[in-house]
Amino acid sequence: MLFQIIDQDKDSKARNGILHLPHGPVETPVFMPVGTNATVKAITHETLDKIGFKLILGNTYHLYLRPGIEVLKEAGGLHKFSTWNHNILTDSGGYQVFSLAPFRKINEEGVYFRSHIDGSYHTLTPEKVIDVQEILGSDILMCLDICTPPDITYRKALEALEITTRWAKRSKDEWLKRSEGYDGQLFGIVQGNFFRDLRARSAEELLEIDFPGIAIGGLSVGEPLNQFIDYLGYTAELLPSGKPHYLMGIGTPDYILAAVENGIDIFDCVYPTRIARNGSVFTKDGLIPLKKERFRFDDDPIDPECGCSTCQRYSRSYMRHLFKSKEILGPMLATVHNLFFLKTMMDEIQASIQNSGFTDYKNRFLHRYSGKGIL
Repeated sequence: MLFQIIDQDKDSKARNGILHLPHGPVETPVFMPVGTNATVKAITHETLDKIGFKLILGNTYHLYLRPGIEVLKEAGGLHKFSTWNHNILTDSGGYQVFSLAPFRKINEEGVYFRSHIDGSYHTLTPEKVIDVQEILGSDILMCLDICTPPDITYRKALEALEITTRWAKRSKDEWLKRSEGYDGQLFGIVQGNFFRDLRARSAEELLEIDFPGIAIGGLSVGEPLNQFIDYLGYTAELLPSGKPHYLMGIGTPDYILAAVENGIDIFDCVYPTRIARNGSVFTKDGLIPLKKERFRFDDDPIDPECGCSTCQRYSRSYMRHLFKSKEILGPMLATVHNLFFLKTMMDEIQASIQNSGFTDYKNRFLHRYSGKGIL
């Protein structure tokens, strides 16, 4: 069994579960730090392990281009290459198809694109993406899909959906040919843009293909928050309860809480590590921009309630100094804090679900995080 539901909140769709993956069990709901290039930026794998992460994300598109599949194959896969001993989910590159639009062309066969690194030309097909992820040794593989922006026409959204479904079927067929002893699990991705009937059609077609897990794509791509929440709730209702649900590309506390409330088990985003490298850090009372003048003489830790190694040792004043001096230690320490904050938040969420108190936890957290204080 890939996924086992352990607890169900009585007032929402929030649930605790266990993902049984090749490199060990993962408790859900779970946030995955993003390690696009075989590293989570500004933090060591050892520190990630100490914080408690058992699942991180790599990107097939970027790793395919650099260091290249030949290097990763010779190294024995992504785990050995990067010395990460826990689980890895690899995105297929579908989002890069979306974000690097000037450099690619899409047809029935796959994606023809020009490398953003050296300008060389490449083709990724659904089959090739599966083969690459098997070489990587991914514990969770993603199908190649087409992610679309929120302002396209119904016709273009339909075309993208139809290709995504056909690619999903080809991906599943290729995955079924995997080598003996390779147990990576394949997830399909629901698309359909911001059209309800297309979302429903995409979910129905993917359920017929019958993937071990299922992801929601095409959200958090620039749409307003109310539209995100509306389509998150609508799409999540279409997913089978017995499979793990993955919402791609979210990493702020408010979005995470909305996802958990709708029965999402897995999520990822570069946001927590990206803002850390720019001097912004999470606290229970909202984001703190450490570069501000008001922290020049502030001897308090980033968050007095935080148990991370950064908060146990360093002051806001010192952190501000590091960023103003452009010292590399600043982004490193802030990244440790932000990821520790989210891991602690996920632990608290799991505890609240176990006690059927998720809604109360969510409301209290957001009330304080939004600057309104503790209820």
